[in-house]
Amino acid sequence: MSQWDPPARLSYWAFHSDRRPAYMRFAYLQLGSDAAAEEAVDSAFDSIMGEWLRMLHMDRLDAYAWTVLKQRIAGRQYRHSPWPEPMDISAFEAALKGAHAEADQYEVLTDAIRFYSAVSRLAERQRDTVLLRYGLECTPGEAAAIMGVDEATVRSQLGQAQRRLALLLDTSAES
Repeated sequence: MSQWDPPARLSYWAFHSDRRPAYMRFAYLQLGSDAAAEEAVDSAFDSIMGEWLRMLHMDRLDAYAWTVLKQRIAGRQYRHSPWPEPMDISAFEAALKGAHAEADQYEVLTDAIRFYSAVSRLAERQRDTVLLRYGLECTPGEAAAIMGVDEATVRSQLGQAQRRLALLLDTSAES
């Protein structure tokens, strides 16, 4: 990095500070611990830094960075398989976050577990868009920027995911 010209250095750190919070939240949803998320995100940014000058010439720099992050998360999951499944953690957190005093907390928890179990059965892109949109409460535009795709792609993936979830949840309700 010391050999980089100032604009390249500034662009990397701007990208880093812009993406790191969302990458950390996404990695946490996938890995279930701050330490694991930080390890995966730091590893992704180390890789991105090593490729930054080349990435500056890419049409979809964000998409490449998203792929690097996803690979680091998958590698972390593979190496540490005893960790809880990501959807298990998400379900418990969503239930705790969404539980109201008058609501039956057990019912909220079981609904959240059912939902996140169904989400885990979606195609990878659909799962990513659902987690970004609803798990991290990103707008479709923010999710698109994080993933390095067009907003229309995110909207399409969300629509497909919603239709698939409706089928999965309807089917699992009958079980």
